[in-house]
Amino acid sequence: MTTPSKTRVLTGITTTGTPHLGNYVGAIKPAVAASKDPAVDSFLFLADYHALIKNHDPAQVHQSSVEIAATWLALGLDPAQVTFYRQSDVPDITELTWILTCWTAKGLMNRAHAYKAAVQTNEEAGEDNDFGIT
Repeated sequence: MTTPSKTRVLTGITTTGTPHLGNYVGAIKPAVAASKDPAVDSFLFLADYHALIKNHDPAQVHQSSVEIAATWLALGLDPAQVTFYRQSDVPDITELTWILTCWTAKGLMNRAHAYKAAVQTNEEAGEDNDFGIT
C-alpha cells in the first residue's frame, strides 16, 4: 500500500528591508497556513544571497534577516513543522545554481514566464531588456 505524497511548498522572502504588508499577504500568511496543514511539506527561507542584488550593506541584510525571521515566528510559524532556513546557510544551493546556470540555454530562459515579464517591463520603461535581471 502506498501513501499519498505531500504537496511541497517552497517560498522565501528577500532580506532587503523591514517586512511589509506585501510580505505578509504574499508570503508570510500563506506560508503559516500551509505549515499547519499536515498534507503540506513546507520549505521556507530567508533569501539573503538574493538580497545582495539590491542591497550592498551586509549589516542591513543581516538585520532584515533577523526581522523577517522574527515576523514569521511571531505570526505563528512553527519551525518544528517546516524546514526554515537562511539561504546562505546552505552552500549546496549556490553550487547547484552555478551548475544549472552553466547548463541552461538562453532559449529556455526566453520561454520562462518570469523572464518574459521582466523583459516586457524593461521594454515598457525604455530600459535595456536585461536591466536588473539576475
